[in-house]
Amino acid sequence: MIDTHCHLYAHEFSHDIEKVMQTAANIGIERFYMPAIDSSTTAAMFRIEDRYPQAQSMMGLHPCSVNELYEDEILHVEQWLKQRKFAAIGEIGLDFYWDKTFTDQQYIVFRKQILLALEFNLSIVIHSRNATAETISVIKEYKGQGLKGIFHCFGGSVAEAQEIIDAGFLLGIGGVVTYKNAGLDEVIKEIDMERIVLETDAPYLAPAPFRGKRNESGYLIHIAQKIAKSKNLSLEKVIEITTENALGIFSL
Repeated sequence: MIDTHCHLYAHEFSHDIEKVMQTAANIGIERFYMPAIDSSTTAAMFRIEDRYPQAQSMMGLHPCSVNELYEDEILHVEQWLKQRKFAAIGEIGLDFYWDKTFTDQQYIVFRKQILLALEFNLSIVIHSRNATAETISVIKEYKGQGLKGIFHCFGGSVAEAQEIIDAGFLLGIGGVVTYKNAGLDEVIKEIDMERIVLETDAPYLAPAPFRGKRNESGYLIHIAQKIAKSKNLSLEKVIEITTENALGIFSL
């Protein structure tokens, strides 16, 4: 299995990262992809990557980190993209849940990072909390230019899923699919498995039965099991297809 989205460098793992990685390995997770947040987390992310070669870094500026210093942060992203290889550009996008103070700047930063993805021939990993329609609208501006990637933490409707798929993107399915009243398990019945990848977003959004607790990559099995049940497929088939999908989207 591949955890396509996990923040293994987060402080929540500082005391037991070795145990977390071993637990994940024991259930068959062989690769981990770590989205960037901003310049304040780069060093911690690289330390995990150095310690665990199976954990690979992305580079990017999270929309919640967009503020009056966004130009400096984008420069940080550009400089690192020129220095070494990354799995993707992410996580990037729009977030209108917490704060709309820098909405205009979020759009500027999102589009700038899309252009960087096209320049460096990298996929993008998208964050779109309370901004799915707006994010899809931006992505459509680049249709036909080879842009591809993952809509991380998808939790929308069948119609939204189809728009995302039509734009050439995959859907990152995480713990929300296991939540009783979320309805995502019904939505994915209408989505081809070839458009789905697995993710945890650890340490956030733990699946049932761990909801409300710290999430970790080892819980990915619960997400895969729920998808298998919803799609009436074997767990092995879900793992096989989602792994192949993930390998096709990342550069490392």
